[in-house]
Amino acid sequence: MLSRVQKLKGQFAHIYVVVLLPTKEQNELFVHSYFKYGMELGKPTFVPVEDLEMGFEKIVKIAISRGVCKRQDVITKLKAERKQSVQAMDVFLQVLTSIPGIENHDANALNQAIGSIEAIAKASKEYILQNTDLSADKAEIISRFFRDSNFYMSPKINRSEKQVI
Repeated sequence: MLSRVQKLKGQFAHIYVVVLLPTKEQNELFVHSYFKYGMELGKPTFVPVEDLEMGFEKIVKIAISRGVCKRQDVITKLKAERKQSVQAMDVFLQVLTSIPGIENHDANALNQAIGSIEAIAKASKEYILQNTDLSADKAEIISRFFRDSNFYMSPKINRSEKQVI
């Protein structure tokens, strides 16, 4: 039985073995044998029961508990991903609204129509005009901002207040 359990341990991450031990004497013998053969606690997890019905009930409870734990883990991961997404959008908005004359609405329109900051930086004025509701002046400013170092390094942009050039 020991080698069979070892083989099953390798195949399954979590294994539970229901052991039918109807008497106190059988339970004590099982516990004695468990430690005599150097079994590691919880690997596999033995579930001693007095009858088969009790064994079924315990396995169902274990399955439900594991399902709840997995669901909570998934919910935690989703919350973390959502938080990352919101933070990324905040950074996106900060970068684009740092361009003079570009407001949140403009940044959101660029995000929906073009996507990433890298794609916006590569987009031509004409492409921005065709795919967003931005004005020609704003499309020009965005295009110049990402292509002309003299433009984005000018003292007017480096000031804390926004000005349209």
